[in-house]
Amino acid sequence: MDPALDPPLRRSWTAWHDRLHRDLLQDPQLLPAGEPLLLAVSGGQDSMALTALLLGLSRLHHWELHLWHGDHSWHPGSAAIASELQAWSLGQGLPITVDRNAKNEATGRTEAEARRWRYAQLATCATALGSRVVCGHTATDKAETLLLQLTRGTDLAGLGSLRRQRLLDAEQHPAVHLVRPLLGFNRDDTAAICRDLNLPLWLDPSNTNLRFSRNRIRQEVMPVLNDLYPGCEQRMAALSERLSQVQDTQQTLLALSLESLKAGEGAENVLQRKRLGALPLPLRRDLLAHWLQSCGAPPLKAPLLEELARATAAGSPAGGRDLPSGWRIQWDRKSLQLDYRQ
Repeated sequence: MDPALDPPLRRSWTAWHDRLHRDLLQDPQLLPAGEPLLLAVSGGQDSMALTALLLGLSRLHHWELHLWHGDHSWHPGSAAIASELQAWSLGQGLPITVDRNAKNEATGRTEAEARRWRYAQLATCATALGSRVVCGHTATDKAETLLLQLTRGTDLAGLGSLRRQRLLDAEQHPAVHLVRPLLGFNRDDTAAICRDLNLPLWLDPSNTNLRFSRNRIRQEVMPVLNDLYPGCEQRMAALSERLSQVQDTQQTLLALSLESLKAGEGAENVLQRKRLGALPLPLRRDLLAHWLQSCGAPPLKAPLLEELARATAAGSPAGGRDLPSGWRIQWDRKSLQLDYRQ
């Protein structure tokens, strides 16, 4: 195609493009040049800003862009939004896949179920394209998630969530990566990008529904925090990122420590009780959690994990516990053993 005939967004270059371009150059493996990318686009300001920026940068990075839109059927106008967004996408020369949750049953009534449906559809589409999934989450989303996880009660992994890159579904789709290149931007930035590039926006009424906890955080809590401490979103997002790095370091150290506790080569499901029991309770608890995960057992709730850590202390009697999903852990004076019983 003659570059002069390209849609204007493909030829756009603003300070926003330059900022993202410089950011990507610092981490070239985040969105490798020449790879297909599947952009999750809702029609809101974050995803539209993401689309416009990557479209403008694609001539430098040679990506093959494909859009995906999920119609959750949460409101009567959702089908019209999908249709208009599809028409806009095709007008920009961008192929788009639209999936509709027509049943609007359990998979469409809660944030968590909607997210699971959305990510499952994205994983299927990305697998077919051989692409990464790219989302428009910003520092604002990362700060909101930190608050949500903190108030719900979570561990270090929860406080460091919404990572820049992760596997979309490690079990079902181990080759599909989810990437968030806009975590260095906030929602004020994406709003400005949409204004500067004259982008159309499609507003989902569910985003203002206060029965969703994230909406209440966004509309009622974050404005107060931003008024009290301007720029707090970026600082909270940076803290969350540092916590994720601390967790990565912790997981590496736990894995190394776990190797020294195994009963022998090839005995992945057996640990030395005496050595484990002599360790401090918090470290014993973390090692047990890491061991269970490495053996394929499901994560345990905090009270049960705490109980196991206390019960396996040095000097405690032999015992055992049935765990969820058919797993059982038992221990005597010399060892702990984990077994799966169908």
